[in-house]
Amino acid sequence: MTAFSKWFETFLEEKDLPFESFTVTADNGVEHIMDTDVVIEAIKGCTPKEQAGIKDIIVRLDFANAPINHFFKHLGEGLANNYGN
Repeated sequence: MTAFSKWFETFLEEKDLPFESFTVTADNGVEHIMDTDVVIEAIKGCTPKEQAGIKDIIVRLDFANAPINHFFKHLGEGLANNYGN
């Protein structure tokens, strides 16, 4: 298990974030229904550089008591735009 994976799993366990399902619209206008679980799995599959950037943002959001699932929805929009590419 990588250091990021350990940190991320611990973070998710400690925060006990609520499961959410949200609709994201890709740039081509197609709507996708996405769950936080899909985004979490995508984060786990990112490159170490991407994971470092994601961790930095999550830590900043957490420090500000901002909603993490809102960030996950934002990442879901990126996933929707890359779907099929």
